Amino acid sequence: MSDAKRKIIVGITGASGAVYALRTIRALLQWGVEVHLIVSDYGAYVVESETDLAMKGGNLLELLRAKFGDADLTGDIVRYSNKDLAASISSGSFHTDGMIVVPCSMKTLAGIAHGITGSLIERAADVTLKEGRKLVLVPRETPLNKIHLKNMLAAADAGANILPAMPAFYQKPETITDLADFVAGRILALFGIESKLFEPWQR
Repeated sequence: MSDAKRKIIVGITGASGAVYALRTIRALLQWGVEVHLIVSDYGAYVVESETDLAMKGGNLLELLRAKFGDADLTGDIVRYSNKDLAASISSGSFHTDGMIVVPCSMKTLAGIAHGITGSLIERAADVTLKEGRKLVLVPRETPLNKIHLKNMLAAADAGANILPAMPAFYQKPETITDLADFVAGRILALFGIESKLFEPWQR
C-alpha cells in the first residue's frame, strides 16, 4: 500500500462534514501519502465540535491513529497555518500531486473560483490550478443557490474537479464512517489511488 513519494495538499474549511476530511486523510495516510494539511480557523472549530478531535495541540497523526484504532497509517502530516502565505506550498516550484479541499465552504469555493488568494488554502488551490495539477473540491452545502452553482461552474471551468459530499447507498452503509468512506474513496480514485473503501456497484 505504500506510496511515500506522493505529496497531496488537504485543506479543511468551515463547512459541516469534518468526518469527510478525517476519513480522507486517514485513507491517504494508509497509502503512505505525505499530507500537507491546512486547516482554517472555522475548519478547526467544526472538526472539534463534530468529532471531538482536538486540532490545537498534540500530534495529529497519533490522534488519528487513536481515534480510528489504526496502526497502519504510514504516511506523514505536514501542518501549515492558513495565514502563512509564505509557506512552501504557496509556490508552484514546490511539487505536489495536487490538492483536496474537504469539506469546501461556499466562501472558500468563491475565493478559488475567482482567483482570490487571501488565505493559504485559497493560494495553494490557485497554485494547483495554474500548475495544471489536480484540484478536488468537496462542497458541503444544501440547498444551493445560483451563486453557489455559478461558482462551482467557474471552478470547474478553471480545471477543478467538483465532488460534492453526496454518498451513495448501493454499498449498504451501516455507519456514518461508511458514508464518509464512500466520499473519501471517490476522492482518492481521482488521484488514481485504489482505496477499496467501499464495494463498487455491481448488478
